[in-house]
Amino acid sequence: MSEYFGKEVPKLGFGLMRLPRKLLATDVEQVKQMVDRFMEAGFTYFDTAFVYPGSEAAIQKALVARYPRESFTLATKLNAMMAPTEKAAKKQFYTSLERTGAGYFDYYLLHALMENNYKKYDRFGIWAFVKEQKEKGLVKHYGFSFHGGPELLDRLLTEHPDVDFVQLQINYADWENSSVTSRRNYEIARRHGKSIVVMEPVKGGKLANPPEEVGKLFKAYHPDMSCASWAIRFVASLDGILTVLSGMSNVEQMEDNLSYMKDFRPLNEEEQAIIREAQRILGESKTIPCTACRYCVEGCPKQIPIPEIFAAVNLHLGNGQMEEARQNYRAAVSEGHGASDCIQCRRCEQACPQHLPVTDHLKQAAEMFIEN
Repeated sequence: MSEYFGKEVPKLGFGLMRLPRKLLATDVEQVKQMVDRFMEAGFTYFDTAFVYPGSEAAIQKALVARYPRESFTLATKLNAMMAPTEKAAKKQFYTSLERTGAGYFDYYLLHALMENNYKKYDRFGIWAFVKEQKEKGLVKHYGFSFHGGPELLDRLLTEHPDVDFVQLQINYADWENSSVTSRRNYEIARRHGKSIVVMEPVKGGKLANPPEEVGKLFKAYHPDMSCASWAIRFVASLDGILTVLSGMSNVEQMEDNLSYMKDFRPLNEEEQAIIREAQRILGESKTIPCTACRYCVEGCPKQIPIPEIFAAVNLHLGNGQMEEARQNYRAAVSEGHGASDCIQCRRCEQACPQHLPVTDHLKQAAEMFIEN
């Protein structure tokens, strides 16, 4: 448990970005099962966003309509980058209230701030707008999620000292990553005295199935614990963590997370040493550090399934599974465009929270799967 404004918050949060699907729609019945198990285990933090397709509506049906409002905490976000005008940006708040039926938000965030978009939040007056909602009681705590560098984070927290918390991408693979700068961002947030909500602790699922050498390292010490457990316990062991969001996509992932987070134990010294060895191994990895957030796909004029293509590439680069990689690539592009269809407009790179050279990686995929 962590304590926030005198209220205990369990260390595991339910990230609602990657909810289970049934055909083209969210599988609300499975979401209900997951919500029930989560609540039964004593966890209460749910995180969604205006731009997560179907997520706010699903959580209204699975959570808000079925549980007393005071029994859970709900976070959602306003994404100015998706809004053509100030009016459209501010309307997101009221749309989220309507979709969720929550009455108010316990946590409200400016979404995915980074170097190429933070000025738009200033230009649209979003900071002042969200503080107005807090004064009205429609928001209990406000903050922002962040995908930029430490200098910008320090600037934002200096300019907005009344921010209640900040949401950061932190995981052991990105701890010293020069693009994501997990450690440096964490240290700046703590220097400003801010509590931290952790996103992408399993790096979009990549750390649930890490390179084989890393997996063997974990299994040798804890044969019965999942690789994902190491990733989530790593961040939950840090000081100042409000909660750790896990984007659970099915009941099985939920049960796994609950198995080690219900009675959370911080990493001991031996486990910390094993994590450092895993970091060393990953530093030599050639895999693409994509978290499958899909922001790149939304603006792609060719609608290339970039995360699925990169996942196929990583099967080969991370574990040497070339045949499985070919099969996954064929499945990913079977109903649309492939890697070679990229027109290099670089909209994907502008949207990518990981700051990846997406077009270069697509060229790599085209060469791997088409020319070979």
